[in-house]
Amino acid sequence: METINKTAKINFFFRPFSSDPGVQMVIFVTFLVMYLTSLSGNATIAVIVHINHALHTPMYFFLANLAVLEIFYTSSIAPLALANLLSMGKTPVSITGCGTQMFFFVFLGGADCVLLAVMAYDRFVAICYPLRYTLIMSWSLCVEMMVGSLVLGCLLSLPLTILIFHLPFCHNNEIYHFYCDMPAVIRLACGDTHVHRTALYIISFIVLSIPLTLISISYVFIITAILRIRSAEGRHRAFSTCSSHIVVVLLQYGCTSFIYLSPSSSYSPEMGRMVSVVYTFITPILNPLIYSMRNKELKDALRKALKKF
Repeated sequence: METINKTAKINFFFRPFSSDPGVQMVIFVTFLVMYLTSLSGNATIAVIVHINHALHTPMYFFLANLAVLEIFYTSSIAPLALANLLSMGKTPVSITGCGTQMFFFVFLGGADCVLLAVMAYDRFVAICYPLRYTLIMSWSLCVEMMVGSLVLGCLLSLPLTILIFHLPFCHNNEIYHFYCDMPAVIRLACGDTHVHRTALYIISFIVLSIPLTLISISYVFIITAILRIRSAEGRHRAFSTCSSHIVVVLLQYGCTSFIYLSPSSSYSPEMGRMVSVVYTFITPILNPLIYSMRNKELKDALRKALKKF
């Protein structure tokens, strides 16, 4: 009971990137610019899809929802990280606040991974069964798959967050990170963490490997179908609808697998922090850029919207 009371009163602090205030300010400005760029880019995609009736199709429905997920995903990290950068690591975070951030980060990240698998299935149906596409990908199924992504993300996040925050935290309360990432928080515990590390690895494996396997299977069928298309123009058009999604999948799964599926013995706090910058700040910026640059319909809709202003 004394350990629980002691843990409940703990405030965490994030280790600064640098002890030099000037360097910290440069990093703060960089993070702020990346965060605002991510917000504006993803909000633009969501709004364009909403206001343009020509884009009211399952493919763009999922794309708009991915953009909204990215906004909340980045927003669960950025404000606290920015405050910490300004205060040189002196912004305290209660254990409740840290647990809340961890829950939403894993919840939204897990939903993101599942949604990418759903988007791969959508492309599979569109290319392999074009005549039955509207029948298979009904709006009710699209909504069910979107809700299912959120439910799965929540079911994976909640038990893991509760498990980790039942650990005892004693004296070391400086997190070697810029947010409450699970591997970094587990390292601060003063009790046996074997079960918690195992649970983290198993859930991470489920969140990453199962959707990635489904995506890979979908693209095997998609590539086979594309190669059967006789005209070069048809093959190019079919591939262009998938290439953006493939790039986003590689970025998202590559970085998160490096952090959560690497053996705990080889985990480097500094490397973990740097790689985390990629999937918390950089990837949410690249997603709207990748989709808008490689999607003619989206670019046309954006130009029309800009002309109205």
